[in-house]
Amino acid sequence: MKLHIVPARTGMAWVKLGIRAFWRQPMALAALFFMTMASMSVATMVPLVGPAIALALLPSATLAMMVAAAEATQGRFPMPTVLLVAFRTGRQRLRDMLVLGALYAVGFLGVMGLWALIDGGQFAQVYLGGAPLTKEVAENPAFQSAMWLSMILYLPLSLLFWHAPGLVHWHGVPPVKALFFSIVACVRNFGAFLVYGLGWLGVFLLGGLVVSIVSALLAVAGLAGAAAGGIMVGAAMMMAAMFFTSVVFTFRDCFDPPSTATVHEAPHDEPPPPPPSTPGPL
Repeated sequence: MKLHIVPARTGMAWVKLGIRAFWRQPMALAALFFMTMASMSVATMVPLVGPAIALALLPSATLAMMVAAAEATQGRFPMPTVLLVAFRTGRQRLRDMLVLGALYAVGFLGVMGLWALIDGGQFAQVYLGGAPLTKEVAENPAFQSAMWLSMILYLPLSLLFWHAPGLVHWHGVPPVKALFFSIVACVRNFGAFLVYGLGWLGVFLLGGLVVSIVSALLAVAGLAGAAAGGIMVGAAMMMAAMFFTSVVFTFRDCFDPPSTATVHEAPHDEPPPPPPSTPGPL
């Protein structure tokens, strides 16, 4: 397994490839993303350990979207069974993915605990949907400090797990080594990931602007309310699905493709398409 160092402009290529791959199978990828989110929401209903279980499922959900995006790129229709790809590739891979999920849950809960030390858990309650975000809460200095701390601490956690599901699944790398290789790949390709993040920020801002304009037009036509809310939720879900679709391209260009001997046991599930020799214009 060899790490690739890519130019900064590749970050924008990842954004474009993610959007293009999504629109090849928009209904399938949007539905798969909705089902992953719904599964995690259902998991939170388990008494006591529900939130931890939902967090532990996130690496598997990310892997499912990566595999689905790879299949869409290769001209295949991603089936709902792709959601279980992390759990049907052999005992060792299953064990490694479960360990990876447990590590993510522990890391996230640890970050959440640090938030609680600052504002008594108020930000965590809002973040997890257990409390409403009111103007008074948002203007609370302790809440704002916890919010900024969460952003600072979540970044390294996100980089640790960015490539880890793909490394475990396609390369058979043990979980702890996968975390190490993941953050090294992200740091070594800092320029590309910075452009990638800025590119998606622009996409989300543009999408939000379009939704605001559409909502304003609906209000003028007397159709605001439920229609505008549905459009906002639908647009947010679609853009989030496009973002997760693009993750596989960051993995594809940062690492050599796996050998056929080490991919995994599932014959229908192929590794992501090989990276181009040079990232040309899209």
